[in-house]
Amino acid sequence: MLQSIRDRSRSWGAKIIIGAVVVTMALFGVESLVGLLGNSGDEVAEVNGEPITRQQLELEVQRAIRSGQVPPDQERALRAEMLDMLITERLLTQYAEEGGLYVSEQQLDQLIVTLPEFQDQEGRFDRDLFRNRLASAGFTPLSFRQQLSVDLKRQQVQQGLAVSGFTLEEERERLAALQRQTRSFRYHALVADDLASAPEVVQQDLEAYYADHEADYRRPEQVKLNYVVLDREQMADEAEVSEDALREAWQAGAAEADRRVSHIMVTYGDSQGGDERSREEARAGLEQVQARLAEGEDFAALAAEVSDDGSTSDAGGDLGVISRGFFGEDFENAAFSLGEGEVSDIVETDNGLHLIKVTELDRPSFEESRDQLRRELALEQVDDAFNERAQRLIDDSFAADDLQSVADDLGLTLQQSDWVGRNVSDGVLSEPGVMDQAFSGDVLEEGYNSEVIELDEDRRLVLRVAEHREPTTLPLAEVRDEVEAAVRQAKTREALVELAARRVESLRAGEPLEIDWQQAKSVSRQGGSSLPEALVQAAFRLPHPEGDVPVYGHAVDGERVVLIALEQVQDGVPNAQVESFVANMAERLRAQAAIQGLLDTLRDEAAIDRL
Repeated sequence: MLQSIRDRSRSWGAKIIIGAVVVTMALFGVESLVGLLGNSGDEVAEVNGEPITRQQLELEVQRAIRSGQVPPDQERALRAEMLDMLITERLLTQYAEEGGLYVSEQQLDQLIVTLPEFQDQEGRFDRDLFRNRLASAGFTPLSFRQQLSVDLKRQQVQQGLAVSGFTLEEERERLAALQRQTRSFRYHALVADDLASAPEVVQQDLEAYYADHEADYRRPEQVKLNYVVLDREQMADEAEVSEDALREAWQAGAAEADRRVSHIMVTYGDSQGGDERSREEARAGLEQVQARLAEGEDFAALAAEVSDDGSTSDAGGDLGVISRGFFGEDFENAAFSLGEGEVSDIVETDNGLHLIKVTELDRPSFEESRDQLRRELALEQVDDAFNERAQRLIDDSFAADDLQSVADDLGLTLQQSDWVGRNVSDGVLSEPGVMDQAFSGDVLEEGYNSEVIELDEDRRLVLRVAEHREPTTLPLAEVRDEVEAAVRQAKTREALVELAARRVESLRAGEPLEIDWQQAKSVSRQGGSSLPEALVQAAFRLPHPEGDVPVYGHAVDGERVVLIALEQVQDGVPNAQVESFVANMAERLRAQAAIQGLLDTLRDEAAIDRL
């Protein structure tokens, strides 16, 4: 019920009522509450004399469709499923009430005020929030309490059944032992080449298989589409970008590129590592360094001689590669204003005075950057034109009676699809929303152009249905090759199963056979091996071997049939996690079986009339 309040699509009552142990009971929602508020007298079923109205049924159907659980084209099948759900729900409610289950007003009050959906940001029950959320979902406080009371009674039934079952200690131990058991066996796969001759396929086989599998050859509803795509990337590919613009952009990019820098630092006064040197004396010292640099002396050598930064002076003043944010604003502004090999003027920071040299720009070369720069500049260049054409696409496609004129006006290519259904798996037509538009009423039935579909920020698409065909079962003549392949596959598998059975009998009789066995050691039920699941399951279904005599069997694994020689069954290593899982699963299965058993009994004994 609360989830109904959240999004009007799923049952909150099911969420509070049904715990993890009773997963299968998630069908007991309470959204039928709204239908109960106004009985129309138009009944679709009676359960022990109590009506289920068409209003209740349609409410459930529409909520399921709106929630996205079921496509609209499956509404007919959904209606039957929802009616079964309402009947089951009514049976459980009647059972709870006939059993005298009771929920007090105090219990209801306590539950309602503790639900987070009705609490403010401080976790306190908010009466206005309570009323507003109920009203938005079509509930009144009184009807909400009435339905909540019914839901809690159902909860009592389900929880009572869940806790009434139990597993004996011996059963749990036995289940745990089976779960941790491992088996060692040999196996050999039989394939079609092992048959003396390929199975014969005749017309009668095809007709019989086709009759039994007509649903496999049903062609869904399909359309052929005309469509146009406006693509910013394509426009950018066709744009011309000059060499000068590319180089200018590359140079501009250098301003923010990471860079390797070195520095010569001279401290003064109270600055870090400073002495009695004054600021003027420190500046005068760096001015002398600038003069020596101008005469051609090496920056790294001067850093080793002059710099007060002992952590870098031995490395020629190297600070490594820096990005913005590593140092103070003044230092970075100077460093990021320099080109490779350039030295700054004197820069003052809290640490002292610096000369900064950029020794390397950490960026790709111009040739390495050319393609990316061209793409970025071209996209910027066509941005206004793309937006203008996108607006024209909206205007033209809305007014036009075809798509060819729209394509011609915008200089686009009119593209055509083959027959496609609702579930296109690749290409632009598989993009979200495209086939929804193709099968919408305005496009499919009225023959209009679709709305402009925004595939992403760079692409716009408009489509129009060129041809349409209803779903149909394809005739045998049209699918003969597919049917023949399926029949041949089935006959081959049957022949391999027969061959495997004969070889198993021979092996059991002790006859020597030339078989290239493969070995599987200590295989677990829990997986972890590369063996096919069908093979492992078959090996664990075989009885224990006695002594040194293997137990033989076979497994069907897709197109192969695999011979098995079970040699050894091991107890395995105890695992507390696995054993706990097995115990919990056993309790869950017992609870589910108890609940399903009750429902089956209620249905058998009830008077149910579908009207």
